[in-house]
Amino acid sequence: MAASNPKASFHARSNSLPSRPHPLVLQCNEHLDRLRASKETSTSSSLGHKLQGLQDLHEHIEKLVQLPLAQESLLQESQDELLEGTLRLLDICTTAKDSLLHTKECTRELQSIIRRRRGGELELTAEFKKFLNSRKVVKKAILKALGNLKGMAKKYNFSPANNDHVALIDLLKDFEIITLSIFESLLSFISGSTQAKSSSWSLVSKLMQTKRVACSQVADESEFVQVDAVLQSFVLHKAGKFEDISNLQNQLEKMDSCIQDLEEGLEFLFRRLIKIRVALLNILSH
Repeated sequence: MAASNPKASFHARSNSLPSRPHPLVLQCNEHLDRLRASKETSTSSSLGHKLQGLQDLHEHIEKLVQLPLAQESLLQESQDELLEGTLRLLDICTTAKDSLLHTKECTRELQSIIRRRRGGELELTAEFKKFLNSRKVVKKAILKALGNLKGMAKKYNFSPANNDHVALIDLLKDFEIITLSIFESLLSFISGSTQAKSSSWSLVSKLMQTKRVACSQVADESEFVQVDAVLQSFVLHKAGKFEDISNLQNQLEKMDSCIQDLEEGLEFLFRRLIKIRVALLNILSH
């Protein structure tokens, strides 16, 4: 809870004691520390946990930039990098949202085709290839975005936080860096690049060695990798590849559910980022 006198609690000084950070600053740093300490994202549940932590951080950052003394600190420092940073975050968040939307639309179209079961094996194989090609388009866009992210987290040269103003600016830069890092993990998760290329082909190889496609064989992979691998096995397998089509339907349902959860988290973050950027622009305009 914020103190009744934000300016005093954020910047109070004496000749002998350092200033006491505002509770919001402490809370933001706690969220940053937890996100830094969290493990690498490899499953939808761990990614969801990270996104929830990021949502909490964004909520606190939005409140922080509304504090009078935070605004004073921002006016004393160059805001160009911070404004550019919010724009970068919005761009990469939009890329993730678009990637999920495109994948969701293709997934639901494929689900509908499978449910109707119109056409024979050749027609279904063509639809599987179409889905895989759409995934290639998504992956290409993600790889481009990930390429643009390279080096962003290293662009800042941090100076020692020897006063409250510098400490606040560094906190906001850390906020951008951790957000970029989690968005990078999210994009890699969607594209399936969190797994090694050989891992994906190893999955396909295992699936092709049997007559049936078993969900358990890809259970430890992301939902996106699972669907890609199963569809690749259907396209490449020459015998009995449609006898276990229900497993593919299950995989598509799981991925669709995963996409919906990720979309909700990204929409929340997108709205928060807009509010934070507007707050910074308002500070500049005064």
